[in-house]
Amino acid sequence: MIVIVMPLSAWNATGHMTVAYIAYQRLDSSTRARVDSLLKRNPEYQRWIAGAPAGQEGLVAFLNAAIWPDCIKGNACPEYVADGPDNGNTPPSDASASQNIGYADHAMHKYWHYIDLPFAPTGLPTQPTPSVNAETQIIRMRTALRSPASDDIKSYDIAWLAHIVGDIHQPLHAIARFTTQHPSGDAGGNLVRFCEAPCDAPDNLHAYWDNLMGDKTDLASIRVLAAELLLQPDPTGASNTDVSSWSKLSAELAKHFAYTSPISTGSNPNMKLSPRPDSAYDAQAHKVARQQVLLAGYRLAFLLNQNLK
Repeated sequence: MIVIVMPLSAWNATGHMTVAYIAYQRLDSSTRARVDSLLKRNPEYQRWIAGAPAGQEGLVAFLNAAIWPDCIKGNACPEYVADGPDNGNTPPSDASASQNIGYADHAMHKYWHYIDLPFAPTGLPTQPTPSVNAETQIIRMRTALRSPASDDIKSYDIAWLAHIVGDIHQPLHAIARFTTQHPSGDAGGNLVRFCEAPCDAPDNLHAYWDNLMGDKTDLASIRVLAAELLLQPDPTGASNTDVSSWSKLSAELAKHFAYTSPISTGSNPNMKLSPRPDSAYDAQAHKVARQQVLLAGYRLAFLLNQNLK
């Protein structure tokens, strides 16, 4: 039974669904029941659970909720619109950028998926992080879960949190590197290209990291992958509620494991393409990705158990 019903983005669907599966196993029974009930309010709910095994509807809905914020960025959910400059990747300057109004909100909010802390290894000027980002929205939505906010808002927030808690643990969702080649920033590695388009994916550094968890999205495969990760000891920092420290750790991981040899330094403006990751890079990147997916799952569960009312 195929679970995915959305387009791929960020951590790809496999990564996001694995985060969600890990979190779902660690929810308190009362929290899980509340999550199951609230997600029925999502406009995609019936499509999510079509064909789900009996008794697994809540789990399947939660896995799909974790990739729903990518649905509203694309054609699969056409009623949503890009808000803000740069095709919606930069937040608008008014209060709509950080609004939390539930399913009445038809803005894509693409800028909620990342934070892009500035990194200039050679001391070049940088640009500030946008004031509305994944970090600010995790805090805003977490607060709403424990408030008297409506069930519509809490349902919307659960889907977003299931996604962006995963996003903020993808190292290249937490950093933008400023170099001679990319003086305005490299958009979290999206501009560090391995080949001229069109070419085989992944064609840039960000896409490479998004896809590190593989591409299997059926429930059986997600269960096997998550179960393998859950055999590991509880990750350090699983109950850490300081969201700022989450993004800072991800950015540090990017500095040490994403922007490292053989990836180009960006110091040569005439060097348009970067070498691809080699086997040593690939082995370490997979290790970091699995570590971060596990940690994100634990933190998502802790967040929901502590805050959902």
